[in-house]
Amino acid sequence: MAGDTVLVINSGSSSLKFQLVEPDSGEALAGGIIGEIGEPSGRAADHEEALRLAFTQLAEDGIDLKTCGLSAVGHRVVHGGKAFYRPTLLDDDRIAELEKLSELAPLHNPPALQGIKVARKLLPDVAHIAVFDTAYFHHLPAAAATYAMNRELADRYQIRRYGFHGTSHQYVSERAAAFLDRPLDSVNQIVLHLGNGASASAIAGGRPVDTSMGLTPLEGLVMGTRSGDIDPGVVSYLWRSANMSVDKIESMLNHESGVWGLAGERDFRRLHSMIESGNSSAQLAYGVFIHRLRKYIGAYLAVLGHTDVISFTAGIGENDALVRRDAVTGLGELGIVLDEDRNTADGKGVRRISADDSRVAVLVVPTNEELAIARDCMAALAQLEEFPR
Repeated sequence: MAGDTVLVINSGSSSLKFQLVEPDSGEALAGGIIGEIGEPSGRAADHEEALRLAFTQLAEDGIDLKTCGLSAVGHRVVHGGKAFYRPTLLDDDRIAELEKLSELAPLHNPPALQGIKVARKLLPDVAHIAVFDTAYFHHLPAAAATYAMNRELADRYQIRRYGFHGTSHQYVSERAAAFLDRPLDSVNQIVLHLGNGASASAIAGGRPVDTSMGLTPLEGLVMGTRSGDIDPGVVSYLWRSANMSVDKIESMLNHESGVWGLAGERDFRRLHSMIESGNSSAQLAYGVFIHRLRKYIGAYLAVLGHTDVISFTAGIGENDALVRRDAVTGLGELGIVLDEDRNTADGKGVRRISADDSRVAVLVVPTNEELAIARDCMAALAQLEEFPR
């Protein structure tokens, strides 16, 4: 097997995703997911056993990590706080620093750190590098990053808009500019990452100027099980009136809200079937999802002033033609005109779904966060070789 490879690991609380990537070619050599970690129905009791199972699966696919040119293990970490906004070579001291950030992302960072510790134990002779979801949005303009709250309190507790899905937004924006055959710094873009987790970004000349997720991945668009934007007063109201603890409210907003909370379903394929059968809850959930999405598109058109391209990506964005249609229908006066045949046609790779006379190009751009992480790891290694610590 020729060339450098990177093993990309994404550790969740009950799952471990892995993919072996050749950064130069962009080829995914193998990968998979070990789910239901620690559950009676699962194959792995803990993350260490899950990673060992991943290694076994790679071996069954004919891949020996000792001979495949493994250059690094790249770890997706959701929250980097204010301190971590570049791909970071991990050692004991940096892991200790990251552990202090767990309160900023209690649902995401602890399992990522567990995966890091296990991977360093099982692969001690290779570089382990953290790539952060928040990194791409680190330099948001102050007006976009700052919440209008007590400044001293915000500074003390690192409260700001961090943004998430950064590797996806960066990758998709670069692919969109390349597809249009234009320099990245000449293109104003809106990227819509629509999956079970969903976020939007406004990118001016290759630099993000706003994004929908905030201090946590809870803010912004309606998601599979997350509420997205909600009046902060709801929290105190439920605490006082429903005798719900803050932890219970937080869990409800993260796991029992969004499309699921309204319709009892988060898979959009089944949601569409429910709508077709006349299910009013499903119709309401879909309507709320689309309404919020259109609000963000309109807001970011205003933020950018001039927009060249809108890109749909991630599971829903790449595969649901109805969502794409309903997100931009009726926006012709804003320069957005969809071509329905292009929108509904099967296709792979980057493709245009807007009409020829649409001033704003509308694209479907498949995301590849694993490849983006792998390339970030190789760039970090190259910088370390040039400027050793």
